[in-house]
Amino acid sequence: MDKNSRIFIAGHRGMVGSAIKRKLESNGYTNLLCKTHNGLDLTDQKAVNEFFQSEKPEYVFLAAAKVGGILANSTYPAEFIYQNIMIEANVIHAAYTYGAKKLLFLGSSCIYPKFAPQPMKEEYLLTGELEVTNEAYAIAKIAGIRLCKHYNQQYGTNFMSVMPTNLYGQNDNFDLESSHVMPALIRKFHEAKVEGKPEIVIWGTGLPRREFLHVDDMADACVHLMENYDESDVGEFVNIGVGKDITIQELAELIGDIVGYEGEIVYDTSKPDGTPQKLLDVSRLNGLGWEARISLKDGITETYEWYKSGNEPA
Repeated sequence: MDKNSRIFIAGHRGMVGSAIKRKLESNGYTNLLCKTHNGLDLTDQKAVNEFFQSEKPEYVFLAAAKVGGILANSTYPAEFIYQNIMIEANVIHAAYTYGAKKLLFLGSSCIYPKFAPQPMKEEYLLTGELEVTNEAYAIAKIAGIRLCKHYNQQYGTNFMSVMPTNLYGQNDNFDLESSHVMPALIRKFHEAKVEGKPEIVIWGTGLPRREFLHVDDMADACVHLMENYDESDVGEFVNIGVGKDITIQELAELIGDIVGYEGEIVYDTSKPDGTPQKLLDVSRLNGLGWEARISLKDGITETYEWYKSGNEPA
């Protein structure tokens, strides 16, 4: 990419897309194409084709997606599979049809089997059953990976896929009905502190292990790959993570310390835990010259400060 390349960021207002936009701007890219959902419905094939035909983006970051935690995935599985497949199919096909030079598709580590060996290597894809609570979302993301793979195979496109681990940071979703574990805990601890609650209840046993990557690190990795590598360099896809994890209990205690909450943490073991462990093997990514820089404590502290600075929900 040169600094004047026409770059389309699909989903630029979400946590992932906004981080990629910030990174590109800080790197001096000036010709960024961004459309809100009202301006461009990515589930509408006709609208997507018209956009690509008129704007002719040269590079595409496909970060748009319907996302959520266990509760949202379990409650709205049809919406998760339909909307994500439609977004991916429309954007990837239009990128091929209108001659985009390169596309980077962002998936999710939930694509891996529930009981995949840890840490999870890229080749473990489709080697076992998926976690039932987010199966619809995972299948949609697997479809996106395979769309990129087979368009490259049949049409000679340069489309690559990356699989980020659990992300957090600025512009995260803090809604307790639809958020992931990190922002949900930040909000729960903050509100419990403000309201003086003697205890905070967390779903599950606290024993599952999770890996967390700051969204600014993720954006840095994506731009690094787009600038320096082609799909033939990364294989079918490449994991993006930090290569180490912690338990939900350890995460809760860390957030509690950062927020300054002094009450008791209670675990509701009647609620589901989800996948026991999700740790990515990042040796392929490290071999491509990138590794995470932001520590978990620093990242959570920064995210909490952002949340408190007038960004928390009313």
